[in-house]
Amino acid sequence: MYMLTGRSGKSFGKSFGKMFGKVMGVFNLRQGIFTIFFLTLFLSMQGWFCHASWADERLAITSKIANVRSGPGTNHDTLWQVETYFPILIVEKKGSWYRFKDFEGDLGWVHNSLVSSIPTVITAKSNCNVRSGPGPENPIVFTVERGVPFKVLNKKGNWLEVEHGDGDKGWIYRPLVW
Repeated sequence: MYMLTGRSGKSFGKSFGKMFGKVMGVFNLRQGIFTIFFLTLFLSMQGWFCHASWADERLAITSKIANVRSGPGTNHDTLWQVETYFPILIVEKKGSWYRFKDFEGDLGWVHNSLVSSIPTVITAKSNCNVRSGPGPENPIVFTVERGVPFKVLNKKGNWLEVEHGDGDKGWIYRPLVW
């Protein structure tokens, strides 16, 4: 049996073992310690084997229009199309193809030649005002619906200076975008 001591130097071997044994059920102290050790080791090593460096990588579409496919290849069906600056979250890589999740949680595949790591956002709310400057006191330049992508040019507090693929620019409030 292991002898554990506290700060005072007093041993709490047997009493701790009994208490720990009650908590752990049929395990004695030694089995409990080994179980905790190996469980901790296993959980910490899962990151080495299961979490790829590209997981949760946020990229953006850089072509004018990109086909989102049902699988990794042009032989797979086109599910929908997205425009430039559409932000995506990479969940898998297969050859030169990226499987991604979008702001609505939908999954699809795009070729890696159609994306880049530029900072972009997409409106997550309807009727989002894009203003001439960072703040509600600035005039509204234009209003956009949900699902409009933008390239981020600058940040100031909770405001983002953005540019649409057609060249329109302005400032949008950060909580309105993904």
